[in-house]
Amino acid sequence: MFDKLSELETKYEKLSEQINNPEIIAEQNTWRELMKEHSSLTDIISVYREYKKASDGLSEAKEMLNTETDEDFRQLLKEELKESTENVAELAEKLKLLLLPKDPNDDKNVIVEIRGGAGGDEAALFAGDLFRMYSRYAERTHWKIEILNSNASDLGGFKEIVFIITGKSAYSRLKYESGVHRVQRIPTTESGGRIHTSTVTVAVLPEAEEVDVALDMNDVRVDVFRSSGNGGQSVNTTDSAVRITHIPTGIVISCQDEKSQLKNKDKALKILRAKLYELEQEKQRSSVAAARKSQVGTGDRSERIRTYNFPQGRVTDHRVNLTLHRLDSILDGDLNEIMDTLITTDQAEKLKATEGE
Repeated sequence: MFDKLSELETKYEKLSEQINNPEIIAEQNTWRELMKEHSSLTDIISVYREYKKASDGLSEAKEMLNTETDEDFRQLLKEELKESTENVAELAEKLKLLLLPKDPNDDKNVIVEIRGGAGGDEAALFAGDLFRMYSRYAERTHWKIEILNSNASDLGGFKEIVFIITGKSAYSRLKYESGVHRVQRIPTTESGGRIHTSTVTVAVLPEAEEVDVALDMNDVRVDVFRSSGNGGQSVNTTDSAVRITHIPTGIVISCQDEKSQLKNKDKALKILRAKLYELEQEKQRSSVAAARKSQVGTGDRSERIRTYNFPQGRVTDHRVNLTLHRLDSILDGDLNEIMDTLITTDQAEKLKATEGE
């Protein structure tokens, strides 16, 4: 491990020289690529240098303890030695995690699809609750959110809503949200006070750039139709809605939120690229040996991942057996504890898999 870290430090120092070279700075495309690579190494090199400094301090403390005769000072050295040993061990574990292969999508923006499942109107209402939850989380994290397409239900909420979240490392935090979210509560339409169980499906896709997906427009059929929204200027009066069909895969995307046909087409193509990219990623994932797969899960839409129980005010994530009794704050976007637990568990499992090889 430390040979690899030493090599990375040498590479980092070379990159530092290159990005400050006026000739390279003049070549903006090359400079941006080098800056990106330099930035990706900054965290691990910072921790590695901290580890080396702490390790040197630990060696010095051991040497002093071997030569020191004053008992009071020896006691102080022993306490310092204990703290230093723990610090070095913690930094070593941190380095192991930083050396794990990084998900190439982690820095991407995300496209989130929320669809009502079992439960009819109640599922649509909860789909609206989840959209608000992710919107509030985006606000708390200083990310931007834009609706790409939506289909509102008659009683409120959404039969389906698709939106993009733009922000640093959005996918790395939100990728664990894909799956079935179950809600248990008494619907407002329930006169007998019975608790109903409904489900909502969430899919989180990394946003795909044009360079990520080779999309041949000859494989795409574009149809326009009249929007079926709630009214308003231009809506329901012009053929502004767009339906895109990707003929090879049969994927169909409809967008009608914008008044402009061109804007709806651009949004539909953005969703299509993300779906095609996901298909390619799924092919790659399925070819990976089962022993190397994370048990936390980041993509199976049929997996029941979380239950929101309103009568008990609790949220349970079934993948990591985490139960929190603060439903209101979680639905208000306070998701960090859940996400941090999922990330930590995923990292631990991947680390265990690499150590077992």
